[in-house]
Amino acid sequence: MAHKAIIDASPLIGLALVDGLAWLPTLFGQVLLPESVKQEVLPDKSAPGEQAIAHAMAEGWIIVWPHPISPQLDIDLDTGETDCINIGLSDPDQILLVMDERAGRAVAKEKGLRVIGTAAIIGLAKKQGLIPSARAVFEVLHNSDFRVSAAVIKQVLISVNE
Repeated sequence: MAHKAIIDASPLIGLALVDGLAWLPTLFGQVLLPESVKQEVLPDKSAPGEQAIAHAMAEGWIIVWPHPISPQLDIDLDTGETDCINIGLSDPDQILLVMDERAGRAVAKEKGLRVIGTAAIIGLAKKQGLIPSARAVFEVLHNSDFRVSAAVIKQVLISVNE
């Protein structure tokens, strides 16, 4: 398993909506985000889950990446995704990217990085006994207008026997 998880804005928001940020240290140990991702969701950006994200950072569940980010990737992604991937490229054996956006995931995988998304984290939380039902968490996400494809949800539910 990776020693550090680097999280992008979408999974950060999605997990905040389902009270899932507290799962991250248990699942991954150290969880970090680039300053650019922090600026996407805090402060006063009216991002869904903003209070939960601020709380997770105050509790130390998630911390800002403390080092300069070397620009190793020159591609047309948003700044947060690009920074996450650049961090991953700095130490690919030790870093797991937590990213939902299809384009960013494709670039990360093409570069040989390990990537996991919000849906897979919900599956891991169920497998680790952190939640009683992945299906119930997906229902909360769905009701919040956060979108995960039905095929991905079905795959995760099958993997957790729900």
